[in-house]
Amino acid sequence: MDVNALVQNASVTLVAAAWKVAGAAALFLVGRWLISFALKLIHRALATHDFDVTLTKYMQTALRIVLNVALIVALLGFFGVETTTFAALLAAGGVAIGVAWGGLLANFAAGAFLIFLRPFKVGDAITAAGVTGTVESIDLFATVINSADNVKNIVGNNKIFSDNIQNYSANPYRRVDLTATISNAVDHRDAIRLIKLRLSGIPNVLSSPAPDVDIVQFTPAGPLLCVRPYCLIREAFGEAGYPSPMPTYAVSGMLAGPPLDMPR
Repeated sequence: MDVNALVQNASVTLVAAAWKVAGAAALFLVGRWLISFALKLIHRALATHDFDVTLTKYMQTALRIVLNVALIVALLGFFGVETTTFAALLAAGGVAIGVAWGGLLANFAAGAFLIFLRPFKVGDAITAAGVTGTVESIDLFATVINSADNVKNIVGNNKIFSDNIQNYSANPYRRVDLTATISNAVDHRDAIRLIKLRLSGIPNVLSSPAPDVDIVQFTPAGPLLCVRPYCLIREAFGEAGYPSPMPTYAVSGMLAGPPLDMPR
């Protein structure tokens, strides 16, 4: 065997493979840049026409996945891999891939229902699947929710769709529940009148439905008032000169007689 010929053939093969890899890398980088550029153009065009934000993000996610899959197929074709062979390999992946694909299909279908049924939209404050926060996007397979402590939560669409959903942004107004304890020495009727008077002067407090102010519980410190909605309770009571509530206890009993063993 001619060693020089073997080395020469190996060098030619390695150089060809290196050029192939370099070409694939260039194709990947250019493809990714084109995908990003196309998505920005679509986002700009839809934003110009005031297109729905929720549907815009959903369409962008779907288009991103389709274009990336097309890029992967193009790279495989660049290396000479037949797409039909690639599809056959995926089809022969076995039961595990089938189960995973079934979960993806469930999340995909749930995402489509979330888009068209609209239990919430991007920007709404919700509680779903045990997560509370603001909806950032509804993607093909998952929904992104930012919680109040600025944590990004990615929840499967099927888990959200199959669970209870609380949308705090759906209705035009909400009731806020607060409580305030007043002293036992204060007339609760006067306190309720004072709170209702202050509520009527606060902007954004609706007169219909009327705010509720009532006693919700009796405590050792004094009656506990529930106030709905928000009111400057502390300032109102301070201006009225109410004393601070203090726990009070009443002790009653009888004086005991002298002990039986006391000498007489």
